[in-house]
Amino acid sequence: MTVVKHLEKVPAHRDAEAEQQLKAAIDARRTELWAINQQIHSNPELGYEEYKAHDAICSLLESLGFTVARNAYGLETAFCAEYGVGGRVVAYNAEYDALPGIGHACGHNLIATMSIAAFLGVAATMKARGLKEGRVRLIGTPAEEGGGGKLKIIDAGGFADVDASLMVHPGPLSYDEGWDGDAYSPTLANHKLRVRYEGVAAHAAVAPWEGTNALDAAVLAYTGIGVLRQQMHPSSRVHCVIVEGGTRPNIIPSSTTLDCYIRSPTLKAANDLLSKVENCFAGAAQQAGCKVDFDLINTYADVRPNGPISQLYADAMNAMGSRTRCDPSSPGAPASTDQGNVTYECPGFHGGIGIEAPPGCGNHTPGFTASAGEEGAHELSLIAAKGLAITGWQILTDDAVAAAIRADFEADKKRRQNPGVERLVVHRSGYC
Repeated sequence: MTVVKHLEKVPAHRDAEAEQQLKAAIDARRTELWAINQQIHSNPELGYEEYKAHDAICSLLESLGFTVARNAYGLETAFCAEYGVGGRVVAYNAEYDALPGIGHACGHNLIATMSIAAFLGVAATMKARGLKEGRVRLIGTPAEEGGGGKLKIIDAGGFADVDASLMVHPGPLSYDEGWDGDAYSPTLANHKLRVRYEGVAAHAAVAPWEGTNALDAAVLAYTGIGVLRQQMHPSSRVHCVIVEGGTRPNIIPSSTTLDCYIRSPTLKAANDLLSKVENCFAGAAQQAGCKVDFDLINTYADVRPNGPISQLYADAMNAMGSRTRCDPSSPGAPASTDQGNVTYECPGFHGGIGIEAPPGCGNHTPGFTASAGEEGAHELSLIAAKGLAITGWQILTDDAVAAAIRADFEADKKRRQNPGVERLVVHRSGYC
């Protein structure tokens, strides 16, 4: 196994008794956790339509004695539950939206399970040990798959008082050189752009000269972006689809629409690439004689993994025998998530855990959908949940740990000012 560069050791005091209590509290809820996992997996719902998942999770928490804010943050399928008073806040994010046509091909049923389990474990241990100060929070975050649910929760102040935001994402068990998971995994920033061209309809055989072909503009733009790729940094990505291209071959298309994702390792780099891509769209409009309209749907920032949080989670996982990498030079994954925006608001991380999946069945494939519903994947997710719980407990109870996390977050703010292209992203399994 290759030796990786490790982060500076976090000055954490390990409480073996508390860790056993955290693990036991999660194990005590195995029946409920498996049931909620299967309920979500068996009833896939798209972003902002996760009514069954929302109600099932809220009902479970309420049955266990928690007060739950349903339809939280102005979103019908968001929720918030909290235990404790005052002090620091550790938040676990539960995702539960699915993908169109292929269900939980990104394993959000497992993400929800891990975050629910970690929340229950920490809350039970806080109660058992009489922790007088500190809060653990479970936030139900809808519509990660493009809808930007966490962006709306940020705007509603949902992360304003959070000291650490934690979540783990599943992928196929194919981490490099025998690793079972990853604690330090940056992602790409992602601008989601919708572009509409307006031309003039005409009969394509009788009088094509009377028309202005909006499909020509779409094709020219698509081709121009293809040429632009020669000048793009290898870590950046641009992908487009023509979602509306016309109705009949004998009608000059009067309108066309493209959806485009623009990704780079940092938000600043993504902004620079966005301006170049917009030039391709504008130039195509001029060539075809069409009008063009841009609509920036939303922007996912790059995940900025907090070093101390990542190291704490890796230490907890490795101590349980789950070989978890924590390499600050890691290129991360060439994918995007709205958890990136959260890491700009407060210290956070977005770890990864591998589950068994057949070859070629990575995230966003029907094969991964099936794997995410297996009991073996659930068992691996409970290990990650215990790692999340141990990490959250240390943040709540250890002042030195909390100070190190805050210091790393403030230092990263300065690094964001002029980041450039900080890392070359290579292909691994993606998320969104």
